[in-house]
Amino acid sequence: MSSDTGLGWPSDNTNPSGPLGWPQAPNGEAAPPTTSGEDGTDAPATTPDELPMASAIRADLVDVSRETALLPDAVTVSRETPQPAPTDVSRETESGIATSSWPHPVETRVIGVANQKGGVGKTTSTVNLAAALAQHGAKVLVVDLDPQGNASTAFGVEHRAGTPSIYNVLVAGRELAEVAVPVPEIPGLFCAPATIDLAGAEIELASMVARESRLARALAQMDERYDFVFVDCPPSLGLLTVNALVAAQEVMIPIQCEFYALEGLSQLLRTLELVRSHLNPALHVSTILLTMYDGRTRLAEQVAQEVRTHFGKLVLRPTIPRSVRISEAPGYGQTVLTYDPNSRGARAYIEAAREMAERSADQDRDSVKGTESMDAPGTAESGPVQERSTP
Repeated sequence: MSSDTGLGWPSDNTNPSGPLGWPQAPNGEAAPPTTSGEDGTDAPATTPDELPMASAIRADLVDVSRETALLPDAVTVSRETPQPAPTDVSRETESGIATSSWPHPVETRVIGVANQKGGVGKTTSTVNLAAALAQHGAKVLVVDLDPQGNASTAFGVEHRAGTPSIYNVLVAGRELAEVAVPVPEIPGLFCAPATIDLAGAEIELASMVARESRLARALAQMDERYDFVFVDCPPSLGLLTVNALVAAQEVMIPIQCEFYALEGLSQLLRTLELVRSHLNPALHVSTILLTMYDGRTRLAEQVAQEVRTHFGKLVLRPTIPRSVRISEAPGYGQTVLTYDPNSRGARAYIEAAREMAERSADQDRDSVKGTESMDAPGTAESGPVQERSTP
């Protein structure tokens, strides 16, 4: 029975607590929370090393990877192999952030940024990676294919109803060069904005011939040459997303470091495989980016390890942290790179974009080496080498 202070409240010494709010142990120190064991005794609370619900998702992803040809560079890593630690960009120096020039791809890379789950960082990653590449010498076009127009907002580009937009390209057959506009404050970066008119585009496209390849045709007819074309897809697997996947050669999948983000991956990969097998044989997953990473939580580490274990080299080493600056930037019509270039979020996107540029250069070098080896004398194409006769 607790004693009364005279005011109707129990006295302070009835349930003394430690500095963390836990009841004090007999020795006066704060005791951690406990769970009841099978024998009725109290046992310290523990956190499992693996996510119990992830086993079914892991098996499903293995089946999808075996059935598709979307992951040519993925290498399944043993779960016992230590995974690389996420790149800590908070300690990077400021020198070279926006002055050095990165390698440019030999041919235009058309990248669809897709994930049917909303809120995983598709638009945020698209605009910030595009801005980072443009700041380092690349010529970049962002096609905003989301009726919400968030990418257009982040760039500070006009996208009110009636503005020439990607809707006019898909439905009316207008040239893409006529609607692409330069992004303020970032030379070399252009945006084809989205308006609310795009919300009804899927209904209008349904009756058109070759409706799934309207964007691919528009990109093919462009005279302007870009190093990178990013297509920001809506959070669905409808006709707009299919247009993006038919137009792109590669797909980047942003994955939020939370459990729900893992659940839709197998469905997304199956959809990508359908597009690859029926509409675009060149389509493949080239990049996976971990977003909203919170290093203070064990869950984020577990989800990151699950993704890195299954997808291997496809996952960019830098992870994008949860950052208030990243969330604030669109409210000022800016990317985080112009809003706060020294923030952790800006540095993370710069490192991720740098790795994408370096990977592109490596692929170009490998392609050149492969071509040279095929053209070298003595190969099967050039015929057998004639032996010299001995005197």
